[in-house]
Amino acid sequence: MDPLSDIFLLLRVESVLSARLEVRGPWAMRFSAYQHIKFGGVLDGSFWLWGDGAQEPTKLEAGDFYLLTRGQPYSTGSDPALETVDGREILETHLCADGVVRYGTEGERMSAAGGRFVFDDHTCDLLLPLLPPLVHIPAASESAAPLRAVLELLRLESEATRPGAPVVAAGLANIVLMQILRAHLASERRMPGWLGALADPRIGSALALMHGDIARQWKVDELASAVAMSRTTFTEQFKALVGVPPLSYLIAWRMAVAGSALRAGNRSLSDIAESVGYGSDAAFNSAFKRATGTSPGRYRLRDDTAA
Repeated sequence: MDPLSDIFLLLRVESVLSARLEVRGPWAMRFSAYQHIKFGGVLDGSFWLWGDGAQEPTKLEAGDFYLLTRGQPYSTGSDPALETVDGREILETHLCADGVVRYGTEGERMSAAGGRFVFDDHTCDLLLPLLPPLVHIPAASESAAPLRAVLELLRLESEATRPGAPVVAAGLANIVLMQILRAHLASERRMPGWLGALADPRIGSALALMHGDIARQWKVDELASAVAMSRTTFTEQFKALVGVPPLSYLIAWRMAVAGSALRAGNRSLSDIAESVGYGSDAAFNSAFKRATGTSPGRYRLRDDTAA
């Protein structure tokens, strides 16, 4: 499995396609803080999106997709100069029987579908800090072709309530997130951390090797040779792109995988230790405590108590 799929699965994504919104005439709505990521796709028309800070408003056209990743309040509307109303209240009070939120009766129509992604709190730091506050994928960009296909599915799925709707909505939302991340990786903007490093042919290949065999006792020389680089150049470039040296990244990823297994609670400590490359419980205990500040046993117990 590739690193992006690995981490996506570890995040335990809960995706919700919340609503289809259709508005007419002048409008502006403000939405309060949210958890993790909001997403949306513009089906018809256009609108502006802006945050509470100094960031300039962004105009979204038909076919565009976006992610909001900081959890901060934001606004949308036909004109950023308009006074906003409470968006959540509009969504609640104007929800029609077919599942579509309709607001306004005259003027040009704007239609969009969207929702949010919530991640396991233990692992959300693997992704969220690496993303800019707004990821905007214009419909005209070369990397947006798969999203254009998904947009038609969103249109069909959000225009009426059908049997199995929650299952289909979750599947579509996950596809949207993955395709937006792919499109963003394909853009010229260099992203920080492992996510941006995936776009580099050699460092991305090294990450794939480590993720492909997490339990292997990798050496820096081995990884450098596998991607046709000298040890020094490989180490420097890996650290520059990922933010940490190769083996530090490998240990951090092992601990993330081990932590997920411990929270699941259905495997022995010895089995988890072996699966992430530690030949003894003592070595695993020592490494896990250095990384998390607590022993594997206490970590599992604490999580069970919290649950």
